[in-house]
Amino acid sequence: MPNRTDLPVVVVGAGPVGMTAAAALVRRDVPVIVVEAAPRPSPDWRASTFHAATLELLEEIEITGRMHDEGLVVPKYQFRDRTEGLVAEFDLGLLADETRYPYRLQLNQQHLVRFLYERLLRDDKAELLFGSRFAAAEQTADGIEVTIETSEGPRLLSASYLIGADGPRSAVRKSLGISFEGHTYTERFLIVSTTVDMREQLPGIAEVNYIADPEEWLFILRTPESWRVLWPVPAEVSAEEATRQEVMQARLRGVAPRAEGYPIVDHQIYSVHQRVAGAFRRGDAFLIGDAAHINSPMGGVGLNSGIHDAFDLTRRLVRIRGGAPDVEAELNAFAQCRRRIALEYVQADTERNTQRMRERDETLRRQNQAELRSIAADPARARSWLRRVSLLESVQKFGIGVPAAELADRLAEPSMS
Repeated sequence: MPNRTDLPVVVVGAGPVGMTAAAALVRRDVPVIVVEAAPRPSPDWRASTFHAATLELLEEIEITGRMHDEGLVVPKYQFRDRTEGLVAEFDLGLLADETRYPYRLQLNQQHLVRFLYERLLRDDKAELLFGSRFAAAEQTADGIEVTIETSEGPRLLSASYLIGADGPRSAVRKSLGISFEGHTYTERFLIVSTTVDMREQLPGIAEVNYIADPEEWLFILRTPESWRVLWPVPAEVSAEEATRQEVMQARLRGVAPRAEGYPIVDHQIYSVHQRVAGAFRRGDAFLIGDAAHINSPMGGVGLNSGIHDAFDLTRRLVRIRGGAPDVEAELNAFAQCRRRIALEYVQADTERNTQRMRERDETLRRQNQAELRSIAADPARARSWLRRVSLLESVQKFGIGVPAAELADRLAEPSMS
């Protein structure tokens, strides 16, 4: 058996979070094997928002420049009421003295995957095993043995650590016997992408809009390729019915009338969950991204928090490889810190955002609107709000990969959720 510090880290899942973890490790000369069931990088459009704190972290792997070359800078976003129009507008420019990125960068997630895939293909420290499935993992005294299924049969990988970044149905999480606690919304979400400029159809909207309505709330945002409109699909409506062309056209015309209809370039329907893994670590195996926590897309923080998981964990693994004295403390710090953030920030905020959009009680709807107007009108409160939604607050409070001894005091502070 090679020395443990010579063994690669196995990353299962080649989505944006897994590929970020792999890129962060090879950047620090840690060999990586990426295991991905699909035969090629996924073209999934689902997540498209990168927040300020995430863009700052991605500088570490020198990818932000390319992201900006293809992405769309969005400094403002709106909360609206479907009947009454604008409720409040928030300007991330208020954070210009706190971050180099006082905006949201809109870029469909498959582009980040593509950038990192192309880079890792050229790096001799990375082995990319697409078309291979994770089968099992066994902890040993010298690391962890990972069995995968390939087109040529089973293969055994000797690894220093295993990172499960394989999504909400994570085979790694299931193999570790870790629960996935939480709930599933009764409705599903349907995202429809069109090349029509929705600002021409709905004058006054921003490039990102959360539109409350007791019957059919909406989320409308712009990406470099298209405008995307998201609405809920009731449980009693089948996916086949909801995605029929004439039904989607009728829904889009309900958002904004257009006699000639809307060209639809992509659509996805999916169930939405608020779930967090019972643990983010089991021995030398770890969960990050959707394998560890999945949430409503309202706020665009799921992908971002997953990337934060990746950097937190990989910084610790690099430090351990360099001789950090208390390995257990480092690994437990990752698991404890990132799970707390998933509960206190990601789950709490996305649940509040979703409930605000779908609220049916008229009194509560008016209270929500009044609160948002009040926050937006007060620069100090607006800055605090924006600091939280851009994930700067959680990073400032807990850091990313902060040494275990330093993090202990921060984790001792009471939860604010």
